[in-house]
Amino acid sequence: MNIGHPGRRLFILDTNVLMHDPTAIFRFHEHDIFLPMMVLEELDQGKKGMSEVARNVRQTSRFLDELIAGLSKQEIDAGLPLPSSGKGQSESSTARGHLFFQTETLPRLLPESLPGNTPDNNILGAALALQEKFPQTRVTLVSKDINLRIKAALIGIRAEDYFNDQALDDVSLLYSGEEAVAADFWEAHSRDIDSWQQSGRTFYRLKGANPDNWYPNQCLFMEGEKGFEAMVKRQDGEDTIIEMTIDYRSQKQSVWGISARNREQNFALNMLMDPDLDFVTLLGTAGTGKTLLALAAGLAQTLDRNLYRDIIMTRATVPVGEDIGFLPGTEEEKMTPWMGALMDNLEVLTKTEGGEWGRAATDDLLRARIHVRSLSFMRGRTFLNKYIILDEAQNLTPKQIKTLITRAGPGSKIVCLGNIGQIDTPYLTETTSGLTYAVDRFKNWQHSGHITLLRGERSRLADFASETL
Repeated sequence: MNIGHPGRRLFILDTNVLMHDPTAIFRFHEHDIFLPMMVLEELDQGKKGMSEVARNVRQTSRFLDELIAGLSKQEIDAGLPLPSSGKGQSESSTARGHLFFQTETLPRLLPESLPGNTPDNNILGAALALQEKFPQTRVTLVSKDINLRIKAALIGIRAEDYFNDQALDDVSLLYSGEEAVAADFWEAHSRDIDSWQQSGRTFYRLKGANPDNWYPNQCLFMEGEKGFEAMVKRQDGEDTIIEMTIDYRSQKQSVWGISARNREQNFALNMLMDPDLDFVTLLGTAGTGKTLLALAAGLAQTLDRNLYRDIIMTRATVPVGEDIGFLPGTEEEKMTPWMGALMDNLEVLTKTEGGEWGRAATDDLLRARIHVRSLSFMRGRTFLNKYIILDEAQNLTPKQIKTLITRAGPGSKIVCLGNIGQIDTPYLTETTSGLTYAVDRFKNWQHSGHITLLRGERSRLADFASETL
């Protein structure tokens, strides 16, 4: 093996990195990559099935097959030149690092403190042997398994998490969707501001460059006597146009009987009820009203305004994308155990007058217009004129959330709900969640909106428990 180029590092990839991101082998720029034989064995064991992990394993195998196609053993032993990305694997691609396979038996240097012949220990043994064989090269183990990184550190191997899939360096940098303007906002812009009314809405044009680098549909507010709530509508040349929001706190402006209880909920309803916004993301902890607001807006626009034909409700079942089991019934009946939040919120929204007959008639109407679907069967589908609610979106990977969003056809709207503080999918964190990825990538698009709900409105008991427990 021709390892040891000056200035290059050698990264040993754990199996879970390739299961998480098949293009990881192209993400290390000018540095070299080493794949132990145990990693190939584990990839072979994980290739069967229709889960997202199995698909990633098969894609990884295809990448590796393309790289070694037509090469002799001597050329493979010397290292395979890696292109700069997974999409350009031609001879003209700019080679950066090299990919090495374990083609010979490495001495076992594991200490007695690591007994057994587990796959993780085999990978650690390969790392130790390479570290001993190439002392001039910085050998680093890359794994999303925290325990493996701990064991590596204990025996003197450098270990890192896989960072290339992070949407942000720190979750505190995540776009919140709202911003407080200065108390002298009107005075500062009094000379370069125009106002007008259109269709019962009030608009303001701020002349000149974007004053605070606002994003499209960002929520602005000022507290106090001169307080207001508005949304950035668009950039018109060098001018910025903002629109005063509708106040959904009053019962007269309620949405399917639901009124906003705080500023963030009011912003959320303005986004959900705006047909010009095709994609809306709501973040918030339990009890902030994400599902209730999304459902109320969906019912109002589907049944009252006829903007959408149906409401599609789905959520990420953990493990995501796996077969939902041998439960009896249709796809919708199989998803029922996962849809407790939907049923709870429908009870709030269907308090119908007229006794049992009235409630039964309302339930029949809603069943005909609200459909529960599984994420397992989303590939290849196209939803036309649908109002799509994706709950628990924090448990999706960026690739999975892309698969879902690209299902939207003409006239459809997607609402993603989630709490990035409650991620149940293995190897996903707050900075690598598909929901975080979507919020960050859509913030500059004029047909999307985002707001982070801050205050719980479930009950005084739930609020007290959140603060004290």
